Amino acid sequence: MNTPKSLYKDVTTGLFFVTGVLSFMSGQFILSTLLFGAASLASNLNVAVPARI
Repeated sequence: MNTPKSLYKDVTTGLFFVTGVLSFMSGQFILSTLLFGAASLASNLNVAVPARI
């Protein structure tokens, strides 16, 4: 199920990745490394949801 929270997570990960590729192609290797790391973290982190009692 594609919830809006999941959609925002996918868009954020995609933006980090595409920006990382563009900065890598322009020669900004440190910035692209940081953006690839941010994309990796954004795709692998799970946001905690409060438990309902």
